[in-house]
Formats: sequence, structure tokens, C-alpha cells
Amino acid sequence: MKLLYFVTIFAILHTHIRLISPQAAKTNSLKEKAKRLLHNIYRVFKQVIPALPAKLVTNVFNVVCTAFIDQIRKHIPDKHEPKLENIKLQFRTACDKREYPLSNLTGLAADKDFDRKKKTVIAATGWTTTVNNGQHDILAKAYNCRGDTNYLALDVDDYVDTLYTWSSQNSEDIGKFVAEGLQRLTAFVDIANLHLVCHSLGAQIMGSAARNYRALTGKNLPYVTGLDPALPCFSIRKGLTTLSAKDADFVDIIHTNPGVLGQYETYGHVGFYVGGKYPIKVGCADTRCSHSIAVSYYAESVYPNNANNFIARHCMSSKRLICMGHKTVMGYAVSRDIRGTYVLDVNAKPPFGKNANDNFTDPKLSSCGSCKGAKQ
Repeated sequence: MKLLYFVTIFAILHTHIRLISPQAAKTNSLKEKAKRLLHNIYRVFKQVIPALPAKLVTNVFNVVCTAFIDQIRKHIPDKHEPKLENIKLQFRTACDKREYPLSNLTGLAADKDFDRKKKTVIAATGWTTTVNNGQHDILAKAYNCRGDTNYLALDVDDYVDTLYTWSSQNSEDIGKFVAEGLQRLTAFVDIANLHLVCHSLGAQIMGSAARNYRALTGKNLPYVTGLDPALPCFSIRKGLTTLSAKDADFVDIIHTNPGVLGQYETYGHVGFYVGGKYPIKVGCADTRCSHSIAVSYYAESVYPNNANNFIARHCMSSKRLICMGHKTVMGYAVSRDIRGTYVLDVNAKPPFGKNANDNFTDPKLSSCGSCKGAKQ
């Protein structure tokens, strides 16, 4: 298996080196080289990957991604380079969506439905998603059901709906612009009421936003929740920087596809491993479902009556996941005082939380948080 692993890496990197050689550079544009590289990676993967476990495939991709990024850094096409004027916040009520540019949030401040006294959540989703993605629908409905929170969706569609290597590189620069927007937002919103919620590549964006907000203001953001932060191309030790406990006063991470599309290690103050460190979750047949279901778990906990649905146990050993310690809540009602690694089991369908009671609010069946009079 190890031999197969290294043969795969060699084959891909050999293709990569040929594409970035001086001779190739004379005859090919960056875009052409990128397309050829991705085609060749796909060709090699198609031949070899069926024999490899998913985690090994991710390890191979990480090697390729890191090498590729080292070569194309600062060579992202202009239309895919983040620009402040193109980044917006979409304010979502139960019945409406209104967008305001990060460069000028006076319109948001004056919006009659935006309540400055309420808590405010800013959510960012991952690669190839858009501001109108179903994940925002799931989260916005949950928060609108509570009625005590302003829900803002980060609109960076132009910069994450492109090649993954470009999107991942963009995360740091997007975060810098988001930090500028947060500085404007906290001029009329109490920073203590601010919460960043982020899935997949959105976690790297919000981690950067939190770090850069501190650089701009000298203040820490209070709270960031990472929902299965993206793994490919990101690491604490090398490559691009991921969300970590250093980024805010409290960072909690929910892991659902560890070691494949999501981070295997937890870098927050607390990490919850749903179903342990196995990459496929109960009720899911593949990695994509297992990666995205983190949003559904978290959203379920946001609804009234559901805050205590997910109960996890503390692990004395995070490597072996020996988890017989004290119990705590995962999700909306998490305690910001806890630290360490926790594990919990879930149901294959709603209610996902095994501790749900008879008053459980079903996100799919309940009209709470939806526009009154709208068809369900």
C-alpha cells in the first residue's frame, strides 16, 4: 500500500513538474497549465484511487495541492482575485434577502429589520457554494425561528466558486477584507454579541477574518464555530493556515468527515467528533454527505427545544478516543469554558441528536423560521 501511495505521488508530481517547467511556461498560459494539471491528476487518480482508502487519497491530494500552490502563488487570474468592493453581507429575514457591501454597511445599520440589540451571526460556507446555497437556507431558518438573532450570509461567490487551489489561496485575503467589514459592523453592533459560523473552506476564511480583525483593532472576536473545516491544502504546520484556538476567545469545532474533506485533528479550544474519527457518518453513504451534514447537526441544535439534543463525552486520550469523561452539550448551547476533545453518537435521521425530547423541533417539518404564508 505504501508503495502504491508513493507511486501515485510520483506520477502526479512528475506531471506537475513538466507543466511548470520553463519550456512549458513558454508555450502554455497559466490557465492552460492548470487545466492540463487537473486533467492529468484526474487521469492518474482514476486509475489508482479505486484501490486506495479515502484518507490516503486526501494525503496524496495534499502533497499535490501544496506543490501546486507554491508554484501558482500570486498568479491567480485577476477576475478571481478578491476585491473588497465585490464582497457583501446578505441579511436574511424569514421573508427577504438584502445585500450590503462590506465596504459600506450604513445601509445595514439603517435597515429597519436589523436589530442592533440582538445577537448577530455571520455565516460562511465552503468551496463551490454560493450565498443562496441550501446551507444558508438551513442555518438562516434555524436562527430566524429563534427570533433573537440577525443572520448575515457572507457573499464571496466569485472567489470560492472556482478552482480549489485558487479558492483555498483566496481564503486569507478574503478574511482580511471581512475583517475590515467587521470593523465597520462593530461600530454599531456590540462585539460581545457577534458569532462567526463557518463550514468547510468558510472556516479558513473566518479564521483569517478573526486574526486580521485583531490586527486592525487590537481586540479578539469572542466566538467562532467551525463546522468540519476543510482539510485539503490546509495545516497548522505547513501550507495554508486553518482555523485555530488562537483566532478568537472561543473556537469550537464539529468534525464529521475527519481526514478526508474535513480536518482530522482539532485545532479549536474544543473539538467534537461525531461518531468518532471514522470519516463516514451514520445515515451517509459518502464523504460529501458526511462533510456537509455538520451544518444540519448544528442547525438542529439552534432551534428552540433542541439546544440539548447533542450530548458528548470528554476524552481522556484524544488519539485513542478513550471517552468516559464528563458530559457536555455540542452545538448552540455549548459552554465556552470547556476544553479538549469530545465524542458523541447521533441518529441517522432527524432528530440527529440522541438526547432529543418529545418537544423536539423538526427543522424539515416545522414552519418556524419560514415566511408566514409561504409554501413549505
